[in-house]
Amino acid sequence: MASNKPKKERKPNWRHYDLATAGPVDDYLYSLLPKRDEVLAEMEDYATKHDIPIVGPAVARVLQQLALTINAKTVFELGSAIGYSTIWWAQAVGEKGRVIYTDGDSRNAERARGYFDRAGVSNRITLHTGDALEVLSEQKEQYDIIFNDVDKEDYPRVLRLVSPRLRKGGLFITDNVLWSGRVAEKNPKEARTKAILEFNRLLYNSADFFTTILPIRDGLAVALKK
Repeated sequence: MASNKPKKERKPNWRHYDLATAGPVDDYLYSLLPKRDEVLAEMEDYATKHDIPIVGPAVARVLQQLALTINAKTVFELGSAIGYSTIWWAQAVGEKGRVIYTDGDSRNAERARGYFDRAGVSNRITLHTGDALEVLSEQKEQYDIIFNDVDKEDYPRVLRLVSPRLRKGGLFITDNVLWSGRVAEKNPKEARTKAILEFNRLLYNSADFFTTILPIRDGLAVALKK
């Protein structure tokens, strides 16, 4: 027998980790977001249908605002997937800016390339397919922003690579640092949770950075290079 109860609306995958603003407050915050353009809206739909992790529009606006605040012109992105956040960065840095895209999946990179073309930002983005940490380790210049969204087990390794490649006054930004609240577990067993806990501790204790975790979505660590 068919149920007369209305089906619960499935939230997009970029809203799976609404920790600090759960329930009605979360819905209210998302209701305030301006409508995205055709390309970004399509990417959000694709990510939801294919369970591809993206930062989502609420976090993406924070990223873009931070980039605009420090007048960032160069951004290195570790773990770009289909390039959703990459487009927000590219819009922030402007026509003369440059964003480095990295992802280990060539299919993601190819899809991202198509989105970049349609969004009109291809000339601002350099694509690298392969190990993001390896690509970062090869960089000789210093960037205005380094954005970290790779496999969570690699977070402590990322921290060791970042400081020499980030300018003074630059921002090191990391997603998923609250990890669905698992960072509050007393004795976590999962390797990813333990890696994030180690990363958070090291980042806050680092003499190179002034760090704050913003409790938006799954937690966004914003670290200013001293």
